[in-house]
Amino acid sequence: MRILLATDAWEPQVNGVVRTLTRIVAECRAMGHEVEVVSPDQFKTFPLPTYPEIKLAVGAYEPVQERFKSFEPEAIHVATEGPIGLAARRICMDWKLPFTTSYHTKFPEYVSARLPLPLSAGYAYMRWFHKPSGRLMVATPTMRDELAKHGFRNISPWSRGVDTDIFRVRTADDPDVYEGLARPIWLNVGRIAVEKNIESFLAQDLPGTKVLVGDGPQREELAEKYPATVFRGARFGDDLAAHYACADVFVFPSLTDTFGLVILEAMATGAPVAAYPAPGPIDLIPNSGAGALAETGDSGLREACLACLDLDRDMVRAYAERFSWRASAEEFVRNLQPYPEPEKTRFWRRLRRLARLRRRPAQV
Repeated sequence: MRILLATDAWEPQVNGVVRTLTRIVAECRAMGHEVEVVSPDQFKTFPLPTYPEIKLAVGAYEPVQERFKSFEPEAIHVATEGPIGLAARRICMDWKLPFTTSYHTKFPEYVSARLPLPLSAGYAYMRWFHKPSGRLMVATPTMRDELAKHGFRNISPWSRGVDTDIFRVRTADDPDVYEGLARPIWLNVGRIAVEKNIESFLAQDLPGTKVLVGDGPQREELAEKYPATVFRGARFGDDLAAHYACADVFVFPSLTDTFGLVILEAMATGAPVAAYPAPGPIDLIPNSGAGALAETGDSGLREACLACLDLDRDMVRAYAERFSWRASAEEFVRNLQPYPEPEKTRFWRRLRRLARLRRRPAQV
């Protein structure tokens, strides 16, 4: 199948959305599908205010339209709600092409955390954006139920995977990346920003050492406020995997993620996960033997962290092994809504003919 993926999140951005999309594209190609990616690195861009790592495309509509014409997709997936996603959505609406979308981040909550805008305004925009989609793909049942309460329709599951080769259990020969730091090591990996709720983790009274891997606009503020915390900056590949594997517990305080790929990455290295009962953790952790959810109350997260110290790391790893990127890609493909074969052939033939007519010089 010829799949066109339109996304405002792509490399060199480093986040869960990009990791998901790049892995899904790779898996789809390995399965024999042809995938065309329309992403910000192909356009002039400007940085998103308050989130400069994200680059927004400028003047995307006409170039995206040409990509549609040249690729002639059989299925179209609009992954994000930014300028590229808006351009692809508009083209699909104008040309009456079926398309699917996905919900990767709790956009209304992100905006509300940064700007004085009500959640209702964010959800109104998101409902408008996703309403024409044949299927809105979401990562967890909790996220599905939450969106349904906000009036979203046509919701379909699309789970995630983890690379269990890169993210593996530490062996006796592997160096300890936290050598010299007091144990236990409490680790968080991700963007250091207000919407990640990291301060609720750093404020916990825990023995040992808290470590943050990642970067973001709140780093300097938190480093000044919590000088005992170790900030390791962004880490990648084997180095990142080693930071997971050498940690005693992975702490995930976010309330705004829709899944949290870092949860599976930590589990794949044997690190149990302590988290709040938010979308993602509440779907992954209960009855898994791979983590603990915080109970209500100020001490809830602390108690979940301490409970994780008693979990069997082999069981944590075994649970993560249930999730594969191939299964995630297969579910993604099943959710797509290809253009029916007869109509598809006629549509692209007619479009090519109209393009030739427009280029033909006027008769005198």
